[in-house]
Amino acid sequence: MTIQQILIKYWGYSTFRPMQEDIINSVLSNKDTLALLPTSGGKSLCFQVPAMAREGLCIVVSPLIALMKDQVANLRSRGIKAIAVYSGMTTEQIDIAFDNAVFDKEVKFLYLSPERLLTGIFRERLKRMKVNLLAVDEAHCISQWGYDFRPPYLKIAEIREYIPNVPILALTATATSIVVADIQEKLLFKKNNVLQVSFERKNLSYFVRKDEDKLNMLLKIALKNKGTGIVYVRNRKKTKEVSDFLNKNKVSADYYHAGLEHKVRDQKQNAWWRNQKYVMVATNAFGMGIDKADVRFVVHLDVPDSIEAYFQESGRAGRDEKKAYAVLLYENSDVMDAYKNFQDAFPDKTIIRKVYDCLCNFFQLAMGSGRDTSYNFNIIEFSEHYNLSSRVAYNAIKFLEKEGYVVLSESFNEPSKLFFSINNTELYKFQLQNPRYENFIKLILRLYTGLFNDYVKIDEHDIAQKMNMPFEQTIKTLKELMVQNVLHYDQRSDLPAIIFTSERQESRDILLSDENYKILKENALKRLEAITEYVSENSKCRNQFLLDYFGETNSKRCGICDVCVNRNQLSLSELQFDKIVECIKPLLTVKSLSLTDIIESLKGIPEDKLIKTLQWLTDNSKIIYEKDGTYRWNI
Repeated sequence: MTIQQILIKYWGYSTFRPMQEDIINSVLSNKDTLALLPTSGGKSLCFQVPAMAREGLCIVVSPLIALMKDQVANLRSRGIKAIAVYSGMTTEQIDIAFDNAVFDKEVKFLYLSPERLLTGIFRERLKRMKVNLLAVDEAHCISQWGYDFRPPYLKIAEIREYIPNVPILALTATATSIVVADIQEKLLFKKNNVLQVSFERKNLSYFVRKDEDKLNMLLKIALKNKGTGIVYVRNRKKTKEVSDFLNKNKVSADYYHAGLEHKVRDQKQNAWWRNQKYVMVATNAFGMGIDKADVRFVVHLDVPDSIEAYFQESGRAGRDEKKAYAVLLYENSDVMDAYKNFQDAFPDKTIIRKVYDCLCNFFQLAMGSGRDTSYNFNIIEFSEHYNLSSRVAYNAIKFLEKEGYVVLSESFNEPSKLFFSINNTELYKFQLQNPRYENFIKLILRLYTGLFNDYVKIDEHDIAQKMNMPFEQTIKTLKELMVQNVLHYDQRSDLPAIIFTSERQESRDILLSDENYKILKENALKRLEAITEYVSENSKCRNQFLLDYFGETNSKRCGICDVCVNRNQLSLSELQFDKIVECIKPLLTVKSLSLTDIIESLKGIPEDKLIKTLQWLTDNSKIIYEKDGTYRWNI
């Protein structure tokens, strides 16, 4: 089939979105390709369609387990075979998945978390797989200059020697020009090849407002903009507090954070999706897969850590291409808090080593053991057990993750799974020898199919009900059968997982690179300085500021952000305004001048336009009006 036929048959679309077809054709021409598409720009189709057009399977590297699982489920619903292997799966589950990738010719997609690329079991199986494409999602994770650097991504290039003639497609929604170059270098592109859609969102109006009463300003925004909204805050407690405030003021709201049970999160998200609740107050955990078209506003009540994070989160507004607003409300203390969070994010190396020891002791790992083991992880319980601040513990673990010692997965709902480890004949013999399990095993075989070939999702409550057996007894029976090597049973978990990617070693032997630490801290500081500059900037178009950050330096004023709206009131064109500012700034940077002196020095500029510009610059704190009646540039 042609790529157009594949698009229609499996996805039901008659045309591609901008740049999708170019990216697909580049890949099908065996060119290494970096695709820069904004959030919701249809990145997944760029590797899914060409993979379907060729014999063999596509390996997809992704750091987000929940996103992998969502995409696998989505592909399967379209009749396309896909499997995922990620941290937290058992050895048996991984073994079966890789076998299917090798021997089942109908499997078209193998999703992997980046640390899986490091394992010998994968590299041995890779030699026997027929791979048609290597896709790297969230490709900015490969760059230390990026905002979400993950060291396992650096190993991706190593597997290219196993599949030398297979093109690579790297995809990201946010990357500066430095990161764009770094991605191509680290992935060993044969030739630089970047295909990009502009980051500009013409329907999205960016506003920044300094306000000591942010909650009442939020209320005004919510009441004025009838429709769905998202409010981002930094901590979990605040999500409920802000949600309660909105509800008390007759704005239908709910709250969301990673500490809630998966079932509760699903219920809240679905209610918001169906407009039963209009505003979701959330931490940044509310993000993956949020593709609701009619979000009219996104408000940040705290200063984000980076332009990249802000751009992605605010970009969830106005996906239907109708007018929408991205508003950042702040006060002076918020900027101070952002810098404090930055300091906390880089704990001292002695603290990092202590947390590593505590983690190993918490899970009772002996020296030299633990590689590729996975455990459910409650960070609050862990922190209380060792009298640690949960924030410090989290940041230390994230640094250990960046150095490749552990992986902390996001919280996700992992349903219970079952797989018979003996064949049909052996199972029949077991039932004859152990009649008390016979009815239980027969019921499971009636309820679920494919149990001898792969892990199958099960529902213990359903089994208990049909067996007329207490739920606890059902769990106990499944575990008994596992002890007797009849089946493998993985019980449901709703917690994040901590995965040890190397054997336990003495904490003094943990290599915490001074260079890595320094680079990561310097880059994080630069990103924080960029977002604080965005917050304090009140003379440059917000849209231009964001596009400049991502390397689009020839953009025009948007005309609809707070800066442009204020400037439009001057009745000056962009060119006129910029030229006047270029003349004023050098004068007032050298010394303070009176209005008469300024007018006298700039005789070529009409007086009314000069005064309007001075007034605007003063109102927006670019110029300071002194008590003696002079003006000076605010350096």
